[in-house]
Amino acid sequence: MNNETHKDHILVVDDDSEIRHLLKEYLEKHGMQASTAIDGKTMWRALDKSRIDLIVLDLMLPGESGLSLCRKLCADKKVPVIMLTALGEETDRIVGLEMGADDYLVKPFNPRELLARINSVIRRTRAYPDSVDQVTTNERLYFANWTLDTVARHLITDDEVVVPLSGGEYRLLRIFLDRPNRVLSRDQLLELVSGKQALPFDRSIDVQVGRLRKRLGDDSREPRLIKTVRSAGYVFTETVREKA
Repeated sequence: MNNETHKDHILVVDDDSEIRHLLKEYLEKHGMQASTAIDGKTMWRALDKSRIDLIVLDLMLPGESGLSLCRKLCADKKVPVIMLTALGEETDRIVGLEMGADDYLVKPFNPRELLARINSVIRRTRAYPDSVDQVTTNERLYFANWTLDTVARHLITDDEVVVPLSGGEYRLLRIFLDRPNRVLSRDQLLELVSGKQALPFDRSIDVQVGRLRKRLGDDSREPRLIKTVRSAGYVFTETVREKA
């Protein structure tokens, strides 16, 4: 939440000057600090210069593409990302979500909806680790051949190899680990992960489950850990332990 001591700092990355000006003015009017960047170079300079709480990233940018920038941002994952995509560019949205972006919005959009998405993502990013960790006070959870470090929020293999997780991947995995052997519908998962209701033909949860399966080495053709329940959703089938 915004308060007098801290204003959430939003970086809008878009090559359209009208959109940059409109969003900067709108966000500042609603109590946020807003900066803008025209491309990847100015985005990185802004990140080096200031603490940024969230990036609104257009995927159609001059020079380095928004998808490439999204990949780098989500690999580092120090700041959440909301993608802006053109109407009908479903492939870009799916790829962006696979890379770990936190949410997306299709142009043209209402600034009020973007503000709601920004507040939702920031709230999830800050509050979710605390809320899920109330389930267990143990800093590590063990399942199959994996260890989840709930403090560093990454996976560890039996060979002590660290596998990083994006914010969305961590949230989704915790949801499954906290509810093993329980069928969760796509609507339930979307609500738990992102706090929003699914739209017709919304494939974002399927994309995120697929990405998490890849992290876990869980073959999507014959998954062992996260199984698809036809017409119902997904179920995490492994036992979860708090001690090795």
